[in-house]
Amino acid sequence: MKKRNLLSLKEVGRAEIEAIFSLARKLKRDLKRGVAHRHLAGKTLAMVFEKPSLRTRVSFETGMIQLGGSAVYLGHAEIQLGVRESAADCTRVLSRWADLIVVRTFSQATLEEMAHHATVPVINGLTDLFHPCQVLADCFTIREHKGKLKGLKVAFVGDGNNMAHSWMEAAEKFPLSLTVACPKGYEPDAAIVRAAEAKGARIQITHDAAEAARGADVLYTDVWASMGREQEAEVRRRAFQGYQINQNLIAQAKKDVIVMHCLPAHRGEEITHDALEGEHSVVFDQAENRLHVQKAIMVWLVKGFKGLKV
Repeated sequence: MKKRNLLSLKEVGRAEIEAIFSLARKLKRDLKRGVAHRHLAGKTLAMVFEKPSLRTRVSFETGMIQLGGSAVYLGHAEIQLGVRESAADCTRVLSRWADLIVVRTFSQATLEEMAHHATVPVINGLTDLFHPCQVLADCFTIREHKGKLKGLKVAFVGDGNNMAHSWMEAAEKFPLSLTVACPKGYEPDAAIVRAAEAKGARIQITHDAAEAARGADVLYTDVWASMGREQEAEVRRRAFQGYQINQNLIAQAKKDVIVMHCLPAHRGEEITHDALEGEHSVVFDQAENRLHVQKAIMVWLVKGFKGLKV
């Protein structure tokens, strides 16, 4: 099978996403029933993490073990890309030992350089530009709760960051509408917006959170200061006042709206405690679904879906 990567949603087609979701549903069901699934027995996942992580690390590592394989975690101290050795050399060596590499780094360019030199599949575990595994798990979760993605309105409230960018790519793949509400100066990358719209994505950028929430099926938020921007935290707290998911904003949305957050959450900033813990929240469902969807992604990249009963 030709080597594939998942660096952003550009690398995966709609039919492949549906196959990933179908396998993820089966893997989730099997796990709940205690049925083992060892699709990647004997395989090894190398985890190159320049950024710290809870959900990404544990979900990938646990997922690989549940699939019958093993995972090797390599933090910043072990790797030091561009310091101890180049990203290219590191990747070429890892490709001789591992069957799959997941990279959590700052620069999308570093990820793409690694994928270029790798002879095994490379997965984006998060960069400053995209977070494709998270948004796939999010779409999987929405479908679980809503039964569909088609025709839904997703309102993303907050920073026009990597999550907003991946949601724009998701809007290319699924016939949903996406509204991003953010303060002036914190809009998503204009080139990514244009590229998504050119492929048919229905995207609206607004500076009015209430307008974005009006009639929404999904309210989504993320931290105001992403990893690596902590020094801007106080400035951003002031700029993002009025861009919080709270009961007033939930009241603008549909009565059956679901509230989502990719975590970690700063309660009282981008989302209130009662919104995160309330009846509309599916936040911990989406966190769980990282495990199931990423397991399906790993199987797809290493083995493909041919011959799998999903």
